[in-house]
Amino acid sequence: MVIQGGFRANMGIIGLAYCANTYGAEGLATASVYLGGVTILFNVLSVFVLNFYLDAQRSVLQHLLGITTNPLIIAILLALPISYLQLPLPTLVQATGEYFAQLTLPLALICTGASLQFRAFGVHRTNIIIAVISKCLLYPALLVSTAYLLDFRGMELGVILLLSIAPTAAASYIMARNLGGDPTLAASIIAVSTLVSLPVTAVAFSVLSQLALL
Repeated sequence: MVIQGGFRANMGIIGLAYCANTYGAEGLATASVYLGGVTILFNVLSVFVLNFYLDAQRSVLQHLLGITTNPLIIAILLALPISYLQLPLPTLVQATGEYFAQLTLPLALICTGASLQFRAFGVHRTNIIIAVISKCLLYPALLVSTAYLLDFRGMELGVILLLSIAPTAAASYIMARNLGGDPTLAASIIAVSTLVSLPVTAVAFSVLSQLALL
């Protein structure tokens, strides 16, 4: 849970909202391209990490099955040809999908909040601190530094910052519960990273803006 909580960001909801509010439709489009590729990678890595560290050792076939049956990966793979071919979706399907998308984060956070056990903050204090420092500081610093060295500037660098610095994804709690991980620790990491991410995001964006990099 510490590894997953340290790199898996809530890019699809909070990250996209950051980009849309900061850069408008152009920023949202740029972030969506980045999100489509990275989400598949992150879900594969998350499933692999959780399966690898489960108490019961799983075979290679079980690892592959856990990855290929992940709902998020299936949804992205099904959407890729539709996006590539620019196929229009029926209004009813699109509207229904948007309603479900709007419900996703609140429902996930409600489930996460209901699973919080405040005594677990003391028991898992070290793990929570490691995961939150990695997610809110080390991980975005690594990605932004790498992007800078690759000559990313302006909006593109800002999008990478905003997506990477978003708090731990609420879906990590659901995945931990479904795959037999530690949902209590996952919920704690999500809660603390959400609280820490907001001021860190404001400070990081201000610093890069002052340096004329965004």
